[in-house]
Amino acid sequence: MEFADQTLVTHSRVLGEGNSETVQVHFERPKMGGFDSARCELPSYRWLMCDGFTEQETAYFTEFLHHNAHLLFRYARVGGILSSFEQKK
Repeated sequence: MEFADQTLVTHSRVLGEGNSETVQVHFERPKMGGFDSARCELPSYRWLMCDGFTEQETAYFTEFLHHNAHLLFRYARVGGILSSFEQKK
């Protein structure tokens, strides 16, 4: 998914098994000379790294994750969401 400020949100597949399943969610935004990036692990909401985003932005991302963690786990289990273009192949 992409936010209005061009921040892209991607996720890993489900990592681990049983009660220790996790999904890593990556946030990346282009900037002059590179990217701002941050990575959060679900379901602990532990930030693994953050470079270039403000505390206010990471707080917004945390709120976004709290509202969407169930969907991120669902899509991580099935390999993501296919776009309509990919479904036509």
